[in-house]
Amino acid sequence: MTEFGGPEALHLIDVPQEPLGPGQVRVQVTAATVNPTDTYARNGTYQQRDPVKEFPYVPGMDVAGVLAEVGEGVQLDIAVGEHVMGVVVPTGAHGGYREDIVLPAGSIARVPAGASDVAASTLPMNGLTARLALDRMDLQPGQVLAVTGAAGAFGGYVVQLAKAAGLTVVADASEADEALVRELGADVVVRRGDDVAQRIREQYPDGVDGLADGAVQDAKVLPAVKDGGAVATVRGYQGDGERGLKVHPVLVREYSERADELDGLRRAVDDGLLTLRVAQTFPAADAAEAHRRLEAGGVRGRLVLTF
Repeated sequence: MTEFGGPEALHLIDVPQEPLGPGQVRVQVTAATVNPTDTYARNGTYQQRDPVKEFPYVPGMDVAGVLAEVGEGVQLDIAVGEHVMGVVVPTGAHGGYREDIVLPAGSIARVPAGASDVAASTLPMNGLTARLALDRMDLQPGQVLAVTGAAGAFGGYVVQLAKAAGLTVVADASEADEALVRELGADVVVRRGDDVAQRIREQYPDGVDGLADGAVQDAKVLPAVKDGGAVATVRGYQGDGERGLKVHPVLVREYSERADELDGLRRAVDDGLLTLRVAQTFPAADAAEAHRRLEAGGVRGRLVLTF
């Protein structure tokens, strides 16, 4: 963007190639995922968070493509020319929607076996956020986790990772999404909505042990959790300070250089524990249309820009 605004603010622009420094890698990007957070970057919501105060701004938090160059001091078991996926912490013109990007070496991993770059690009940001949420809540096998927004990318990964960890999962869904959420592995499905906490309590009268709030319902979902339980939120909500709830606002930047965690997600895909879901692809020049499609709602799986 050279100005903040609606989807029409997105357009192609030439930017200088980023220099490659020690400990960094260069990736030739072939696919970049479109996430809801990108729309907030585009419309200026995140402007004050970014230390860069001049245009252009480039959105995008995850990519896949070809490892093109390795900086000084980098020790990788990935060779130049191999296909990789990476998580991006965007700032200024450094964002995922670009053909060529420099990242910390710890921010990439091989793409899953047999996965296209398009499919692989959907994993890093949402997968790492889901992994971080579960790690922060630290539930034990047999405990009960509730997931809101379970049909979304973050929520879907939480459901699948939680099941792989031996948790019991109660998840929300619309009627149209119920089959999908059950297929992801939810043990119990309740109807989504503002009263989802009440619906969860009907299934678990004592409350659940933990809750991952992918639907960003914040205070509305806290009653679903038992006193002293754990909650993971994705946009900075810190809870109401009541009932001893342990609220963990999770930010993917905490895991943005954890190549071990990203590679663990790759292995989970290889083992059939995680499902990569692509809804639609768009040429990078049609990024504005991708944003319009996302903001219209109802997207299941990720929209991906191709370069």
